[in-house]
Amino acid sequence: MLPTKIVVIGAGSASFGLGTLSNIMSCEELKGSTLALVDINAEGLGAITKLAQKMNQEWEAGLTIESSVDRGEMLRGAKFIILSIAVDREDRWKLDWEIPLRYGVRQPLAENGGPGAFAHTARNVPIVMDILRDIEEICPSAWLLNFTNPVPRICLATSRYSEVKIIGLCHGIVIGYVSVAKVLADDLDIDWEDHRSIREQAMEKLDIKAAGLNHFTWILDIRDKRTGEDLYPLFGEKLTQSDPGFNPLSRELFKAFGFYPVTGDTHIAEYLPWCHDPKTKPWEKYKLELYDWDGAKKDRDKTWRWIEDLNEGKDTLDKLRGVSSERAVEIILGIAKDLNSYELAVNIPNKGYITNLPEGAIVELPAIITGSGPLGVGIGDLPEPIATMCRNQLTVAQLAVDAAVKGCRKTALQALLMDQTINDIDTAKRILDDYLEVHSDYLPQFE
Repeated sequence: MLPTKIVVIGAGSASFGLGTLSNIMSCEELKGSTLALVDINAEGLGAITKLAQKMNQEWEAGLTIESSVDRGEMLRGAKFIILSIAVDREDRWKLDWEIPLRYGVRQPLAENGGPGAFAHTARNVPIVMDILRDIEEICPSAWLLNFTNPVPRICLATSRYSEVKIIGLCHGIVIGYVSVAKVLADDLDIDWEDHRSIREQAMEKLDIKAAGLNHFTWILDIRDKRTGEDLYPLFGEKLTQSDPGFNPLSRELFKAFGFYPVTGDTHIAEYLPWCHDPKTKPWEKYKLELYDWDGAKKDRDKTWRWIEDLNEGKDTLDKLRGVSSERAVEIILGIAKDLNSYELAVNIPNKGYITNLPEGAIVELPAIITGSGPLGVGIGDLPEPIATMCRNQLTVAQLAVDAAVKGCRKTALQALLMDQTINDIDTAKRILDDYLEVHSDYLPQFE
């Protein structure tokens, strides 16, 4: 057993909270540990806490369960903190997309790239900075595992403006595995009809090395895990023969740059300068789908009803097993036990891992998880055209983070002007004015 204390901030999330609970509760090595649940939503926290206690008993997880809306109380003695928060997620996100559209700027997604990413960053950073100050005071040696979007910008704010040790996590790499498996299904004997195990089949038979930025990572190497054979040439050949409707934008990027992006068309489109032109309408050409904000609300309501059923014994807890592909538990064990374990993708400050991206920038790449934290795998240079696109995004991210921390309107304008979805100064000013007005209740730093 490995007794430790894990704090989950944002535990009242109907989607993320269940997956995190399942992973922690299913881990034999964490028996005897304390799980502390924190959320400002007392009602949601109460429901999740009740469910955690029920899982703890039925699964014989052997944990001590604590919960409180008082973050400081729960942080005492913490060794690991899992952070997943959002501010009025769907309604605010939708506004982030609609406001630039008033001025002719149609974003592909408006979450982690484009002007919407600035607004997203500006709303979340003040909340995160308060959390960071508490961690510095109460449990300064704890590791913060961040799932809060925009992941790299939250990590950058942490590394630039605090002493807290942070690792950003995202399951985007799994999308890459599934995409490659789809193209090479026949060659790898992957049963595509068995939807529940496609991810497991892909992980068992493929070894993929990818690097870049979160949601903007690129597959650099594809190997047959069983033989070591280089599968990239075969992948390229089979991709040209596969369904042309499958990730058409990613296909074009592969043709142009020779490397395939990890996270599919919707995510990577946020970072590209060719996906918002109202004349060419790339969203139609590449079938780029917007986030279904209303659908997400309905799904969350449905999940809360399910949680209620689980708490009342109207459904079985076994359905919760294996519902998450997040890697928080594996990271916790890797650090706590000094496992030198391999992780496919983490978001950490660049320390020479990618040699043609700036030092200290938050990059996503494979890492070895040691007792002293993650050690990134040395990638060397990214292909220069890809590195150039990444460097632009890193500049935009740094400006957005600096503006969000300091409440500097001038720096915020610079962040928007450096974003390649905006090509007019007055448009950038109008978007910024509207963002600061509409979201003013969550942007105290700009008052």
